[in-house]
Amino acid sequence: MSLPNTPATSGKVGFVSLGCPKALVDSERILTQLRVEGYELVPSYDDADVVVVNTCGFIDSAVAESLDAIGEAMAENGKVIVTGCLGKRGDLIREAHPDVLSISGPQDYDSVLGAVHQALPPTHDPFTSLLPRRASQEDEVGIKLTPKHYAYLKISEGCNHRCSFCIIPSMRGDLVSRPVDAVLREAEKLVMGGVRELLVISQDTSAYGVDVRYQPRGWRGREYQTRMKALCEGLGELGVWNRLHYVYPYPHVDDIIPLMAEGTVLPYLDIPFQHASPRILKLMKRPGAVDRTLERIQRWRAMCPDLTIRSTFIVGFPGETEAEFEALLDFLDEAQLDRVGAFAYSPVDGATANALPDPVPEEVKQERLARFMERQAEISTARLEAKVGTIQQCLVDMVDGDLAIARSKADAPEIDGVVQIQNGLEAGLRPGQFVDVEIMGSDEHDLYGEAVISG
Repeated sequence: MSLPNTPATSGKVGFVSLGCPKALVDSERILTQLRVEGYELVPSYDDADVVVVNTCGFIDSAVAESLDAIGEAMAENGKVIVTGCLGKRGDLIREAHPDVLSISGPQDYDSVLGAVHQALPPTHDPFTSLLPRRASQEDEVGIKLTPKHYAYLKISEGCNHRCSFCIIPSMRGDLVSRPVDAVLREAEKLVMGGVRELLVISQDTSAYGVDVRYQPRGWRGREYQTRMKALCEGLGELGVWNRLHYVYPYPHVDDIIPLMAEGTVLPYLDIPFQHASPRILKLMKRPGAVDRTLERIQRWRAMCPDLTIRSTFIVGFPGETEAEFEALLDFLDEAQLDRVGAFAYSPVDGATANALPDPVPEEVKQERLARFMERQAEISTARLEAKVGTIQQCLVDMVDGDLAIARSKADAPEIDGVVQIQNGLEAGLRPGQFVDVEIMGSDEHDLYGEAVISG
């Protein structure tokens, strides 16, 4: 039975979201606007009148996953709208799936909504249809696809770098920074809605504001520059965890470390170093001063002893010699990074690195990747073992039987380890709760301990 004055439903939309956290934020914005316009969001193909697939297209495996997802949606539903990074390669999508209704690129929210309107015209509702539609979504906080207690905070789109292995600028364009006051207002609303951890994301967080010449904006009676350091200072006023991702190793990253030491932002840096050979870094079109990088890491840790550094690397890049790979292993030994991800180089359609000479044979790439991860596993294990006997502040993600699964300040969701709290049920822990945990054990990835129960 319908309730009085229940808004009319424009139709039912299914949604598949693939790719990185930046794409996840795009999905949240599209879903929010669909909900505002009266569409019902459903979890199955059978219930949906139309399906939107937000794709990824960064590497070949992501392209294959996106094409498979589109194919599944076509087979199960038949009315499919495609958006996201792979949308920049419309010919590829049409070749595989010629009957999709619409194809658009990343951040093209209007095209997605227009395609939904065409396939499923919105229903007029006398209670909501005459309300003025906002000209901008800068201040919107709507549907979230993450748990209630953490959220991704996207501060910019695009990237000004032209790394030879990357095609993101061709998909997402050059850097476009959001105004700092809009970002801080969104963060404030998220915190008021129960978020306890904000994960700052972009293609290049260090470059935030360079495109607008660090234009100052007002928030809470104070002026903030559109700049990474000022943004961190503003976020520090909200009393929650603030975690920085995708930080390019510019010199001004040094200015952020004191804020980490004083607790304004989490002592956590996600910096993609990519390699340690100056020649390979030059071929990648990345910064190549490896000695200075090691000096800065030492200086950062001197200023902030609790600093966690996560990074990513590419092994088997075209032309990489055995000596250069060994230099990368030596870098790991010296840098003692806490968390590391690595990939064997894979050609990406449209990347300039594809034209480089001396490709590394696939079996050599895989052998080097295995050696790399084995070396890093030893380092990660030792660094986690050093935390046994300490008290770590943790944020609870879920409760599973007697256990609570949480994360320390050193652990970002999805990509890092967890802290298994053995007495989670006894301590009455709930998702989104901060708790002090005595660390009693560790392994290669995770920590184990018990909640400190006062009284």
